[in-house]
Amino acid sequence: MFSEKDELQIKNRGSELQTVLNRIENFKKGFPFLQIEEAASIGDGIIKLDEKALEKSCALYDKKVADGIKPLKFVPASGAASRMFKALFEALEECKKSDSPEEELINDKVVKQFIDQIENFAFYNDLKNSIQKEKVEENCKNRVDYLLNEKGLNYGSLPKGLLKFHRYKTGERTPFEEHLVEGAEYSKDNQGVVQLHFTVSPDHQPVFENLLNEIKEKYEKDLNVSFEVSFSQQKPSTDTIAVDLKNEPFRELDGRLLFRPGGHGSLIENLNDLNADVVFIKNIDNVVPDKLKQATVEYKKALAGVLLKYQEKLFIYQKELNEKHPVALDSGFLAEAANFLENSLNTKPAVNQYYTEKEELCHYLKEKYNRPLRICGMVKNEGEPGGGPFWAKNTDGTISLQVVESSQIDSESVQQQTIAKHATHFNPVDLVCALKNYKGEKYNLLEFTDPKTGFISKKSKDGRELKAQELPGLWNGAMSNWNTLFVEVPIETFNPVKTVNDLLRDQHL
Repeated sequence: MFSEKDELQIKNRGSELQTVLNRIENFKKGFPFLQIEEAASIGDGIIKLDEKALEKSCALYDKKVADGIKPLKFVPASGAASRMFKALFEALEECKKSDSPEEELINDKVVKQFIDQIENFAFYNDLKNSIQKEKVEENCKNRVDYLLNEKGLNYGSLPKGLLKFHRYKTGERTPFEEHLVEGAEYSKDNQGVVQLHFTVSPDHQPVFENLLNEIKEKYEKDLNVSFEVSFSQQKPSTDTIAVDLKNEPFRELDGRLLFRPGGHGSLIENLNDLNADVVFIKNIDNVVPDKLKQATVEYKKALAGVLLKYQEKLFIYQKELNEKHPVALDSGFLAEAANFLENSLNTKPAVNQYYTEKEELCHYLKEKYNRPLRICGMVKNEGEPGGGPFWAKNTDGTISLQVVESSQIDSESVQQQTIAKHATHFNPVDLVCALKNYKGEKYNLLEFTDPKTGFISKKSKDGRELKAQELPGLWNGAMSNWNTLFVEVPIETFNPVKTVNDLLRDQHL
């Protein structure tokens, strides 16, 4: 299948030949659907914090930070903003074909809203100055054109993190800046150091670094903190090979193999390279102005407090199971550990353990306790599409809490779709993770993924159809074998910007 030249190309990318062959097999066999047992709900997989519990969890996190734990905020920020402007791009293309381009644009509902409220966007002054600098008319067409393209702000090619989202009396802020400000509220250690890590594309890392150099000193002074900001890129080794419709390797016009980015699941490798006691994960576009940050900050701390509370108990069982021989562990301890795993850490065994041999039970408990721990915030379902919290069956027969994307659920199964439709909550990508064991040793996160939860889609290149493969998603398949808890968080903490006109919502003005 592969020539020596192919194998050299694979090696130079940092990939393993066997891994590439395995991914080609995935194309041939396809990925199995995940079997969901029921939707998680309040009291059945989802924890709801009352005011007292919320306050207690925040206090626990603050105490642990004061005692010296090191938090870090991890922000996937490599996504281009082009999807935000899809409707504007399409309208601009249509108006090029029209004899009345201005009328053509205004007839588009999205463009009309954009133009009618253009002065409300934080980037408006920059756009206006860009048009005036070129001495062209500030009409509808030029406003859209100069926003999107290189002659103006070039927003259609920049990542979301570098666009101006919010306006303040002192100036405007990008999502990158909002994450710095937000991080200072809950990702600060007892020395006043705020650690943040952004995953970015190679083309845009210098631009992020330049912005950081411009603003760092100002924000450190205003917020009385020190920022330690690092960047990384998806590793070429995580790119996945593309195939044609016959599942043969797809080749470029020059004969080279085509590899494509493996999706956000690739970032588990970036996360694996970091060292922190508590890691907050949140998407780049889910930010709000200062006046609305309180709920986000409070619940981030609360989620971390829940994580640390359960981790304390988990470490007790972990230590005993790792340091004592099964013979030395009494049945009362094992029963207690099994109960905590099933009813608190939400991992139900494949078979009744009552009659299980002691050594076998110890092996099972040791395996399940020696895993990373994550708390996932979940928002009440208000008709949002996409993934959510479910009880699902794992490959080893156990049932546990999983974040499940709609593409992982069999669309032709009435039974599975009925369960999916009864979901009360959805996944806003609001995670707090613990990546170390009771000795303070980091886990190898790559050992806790489920490679059978990838995704295949059809694409095209050079006018030829191909099939592409995404790796298991960061918060579903890539964290499939973690100990997992779900906690309800308020809708106020979920304010993503998917289209440019989302910036006109009250949460962003």
